Amino acid sequence: MTSTPTRKRVLSGMRPTGKLHLGNYVGALQNWVRMQDEYQCFFEVADWHALTTDYADPSRVKENSMDVVLDWLAAGLDPKKSVIFIQSHVPAHAELHLLFSMITPLGWLERVPTYKEQRENIKDKDLGTYGFLGYPLLQAADILIYRADCVPVGEDQVAHVELTREVARRFNGFYGTANPVLPEPRSLLTPAAKLPGTDGRKMSKSYGNTILLTDPEAVVRQKLKTMVTDPARVRRSDPGNPDVCPVGDLHKLFSSKETMAKVYEGCRSAGIGCIECKSWAADGLVQILNPIRERRQKFEENPRLAWDILEDGSRRASAAAAETMKDVRTAMGMSLELK
Repeated sequence: MTSTPTRKRVLSGMRPTGKLHLGNYVGALQNWVRMQDEYQCFFEVADWHALTTDYADPSRVKENSMDVVLDWLAAGLDPKKSVIFIQSHVPAHAELHLLFSMITPLGWLERVPTYKEQRENIKDKDLGTYGFLGYPLLQAADILIYRADCVPVGEDQVAHVELTREVARRFNGFYGTANPVLPEPRSLLTPAAKLPGTDGRKMSKSYGNTILLTDPEAVVRQKLKTMVTDPARVRRSDPGNPDVCPVGDLHKLFSSKETMAKVYEGCRSAGIGCIECKSWAADGLVQILNPIRERRQKFEENPRLAWDILEDGSRRASAAAAETMKDVRTAMGMSLELK
């Protein structure tokens, strides 16, 4: 009788910034739902990470964390298949982060691309704190405390996984024996879908151009009515090009092949107007969003269900983290046990 191979372990998470939008769904959440059947998944609401930029006012962190969890559950994350938890409910993350901070060269953190990029682009907040500089190291602790084999990321996050690999390598070099204490995780690149917001730019809360997973059908249709289209199509009689139109990008992600064929034919021949094309795009969106909203409503009506899921997930995450920390302390000669 052959034994069933252990599934590889995955860790991923999101900062709690409130209700999620289609960009979050296409960029990560949709992929997470698929991964549950192939990997042993740990998904964290990274509430400590929210403090790296919003430390001055944490009043909405808990509410935002619950919004994120409700959207996760509504989109299809299953607590029977995945461990769903809040980062700060597993204090061992902070201990491992502290230990890593003792061995990580400052230059490693300063060279992370997003550090300089965000310092230059976010001007309304004081980001000259260790918390902001050290958030990639906290990410490394998040990943390594569960001994994750893989981390699903976009191209812009690969540098963070590489830093995690370097930290694991350095830790093992100092404290490892014949067998490494911490594995070096690899990046699982998530295909970057082109999802524009209603103004044609990348969908982002900071641009105010999002379609939320919680938006009712009437709101979705109204938002699409104002969405920008192919700038070359000024008049109804002008032919357009769906390949350069933000509404065309939505069709490619959410519409059927039959609808896409009608879009290409009608737009390029000026046989349809933009209003009709947007209406078809809305049809595809609401087919995805309506079931999500309905599932979310069940948890909204009984929030205790979601909280019980988080408490159970935090217990399971804490148990896994405790196993790692026991080995970490032993390797460093700092075991809690009296020999």
